[in-house]
Amino acid sequence: MTVTAARTADRYPTRIADRPLLIDRAEPAAWSRDPGPLSTEELDAHDRDGFVTVPQLLTPDEVERYSAELDRLATDPTVKADERTIVEKTSQQVRSIFEVHRLSDAIAALVADERVAGRARQILGSDVYVHQTRINYKPGFGGGGFYWHSDFETWHAEDGMPSPRAVSISISLTENFAHNGCLMIMPGSHRTFVSCVGETPADNYKESLREQEIGTPDPDSLTTLADAHGIQMFTGAAGSATLFDSNCMHGSGSNITPYPRSNIFIVFNSVENTLEEPFSAPGRRPEYIGSRDFTPVAS
Repeated sequence: MTVTAARTADRYPTRIADRPLLIDRAEPAAWSRDPGPLSTEELDAHDRDGFVTVPQLLTPDEVERYSAELDRLATDPTVKADERTIVEKTSQQVRSIFEVHRLSDAIAALVADERVAGRARQILGSDVYVHQTRINYKPGFGGGGFYWHSDFETWHAEDGMPSPRAVSISISLTENFAHNGCLMIMPGSHRTFVSCVGETPADNYKESLREQEIGTPDPDSLTTLADAHGIQMFTGAAGSATLFDSNCMHGSGSNITPYPRSNIFIVFNSVENTLEEPFSAPGRRPEYIGSRDFTPVAS
């Protein structure tokens, strides 16, 4: 079903002032302590730190199958020509493929897998729907980085997500080293919303998906968060996964090593937190970036 929610008060104003603000978050990160795939201790860690890791979500056989699927998608000329595919500015190599669960039956099945969607339901304390899926490719000798950002800042400003009641899961299909552009998060940063400066231009997504500028935090705010929380680098074997809160301050460096890094990225939003009109943008982003199909993922 597709529903447009009524307008609510903006508790997280951004991109409307000439200086940044640090706003204390009102909502929890773990919305339930219901039984499920995550233990009570893991839910507590997610609430405290903004993330929880799963050392071996996928089996080696599954990693092999999904890696082959990623290779198939990246080399399919029809997929590469699709507007949902983003290529690197300089190398023209595939950087990301969005709405990938609509392009791949295998990934659609993974989205609905209880190991994945079940953890999202448990964290968010409700049924969930898919806000966004994508594959991120970071090939050796040229995979670009992702500058520090809060996903929720963008989803709030440009998609109309009311509150940070969403969770992402990044599933690694290659080994993550400290030196090949691994995910970095500031633990506990999800408790602070960084209001960014700079108005959102029309169709900002066309540039931001390649290299984000609008919606990136200022150096002073990043320094404040880093000094308070530190920075954790996520390394581990292929098949591992990290679930992290939508407001975590995170990023990754470029990959100048020979060792590629790729992952499947799935965003689940609570059905009680469905999108409204964008809070700080002139219009909606395309459905393949911010879905307005709020149909719950089947349990």
